[in-house]
Amino acid sequence: MTATRPGPVRYIGYAFGRKLPDEMREWVRNDLTGDHAVPRHIFRAMVPLVPIFIAALFIPGSPMLKGASLLLGLLLALFYSIVLIDPSRRRRLIQHGLPEDLQNPKVARRREESRTRYEQTHRTAV
Repeated sequence: MTATRPGPVRYIGYAFGRKLPDEMREWVRNDLTGDHAVPRHIFRAMVPLVPIFIAALFIPGSPMLKGASLLLGLLLALFYSIVLIDPSRRRRLIQHGLPEDLQNPKVARRREESRTRYEQTHRTAV
């Protein structure tokens, strides 16, 4: 792939919601619709929360309290990042000038083949 990749500073800005330059549009397309888009989304959603996770380690109290706070924060962050995958992806696609309904080509092809098989199998007589 010839798409330029963002450096660490740009990637952190991207994780926080900043727009990448237009020359990185293909990288963004692959990041949001590629084969491993879901794990990348989860990782990207966790990046802005790292300071909060670190702050949880400085809560006064027992190590059990610190660990429980960290685990609860991590589980809530994972839950919300998974629930909000589609709206987040759509917003980022629009932000970078890409169609909001853009999908992984492999997934779109499989979905269309499945739909075609279904329609062939369950044709209604007119």
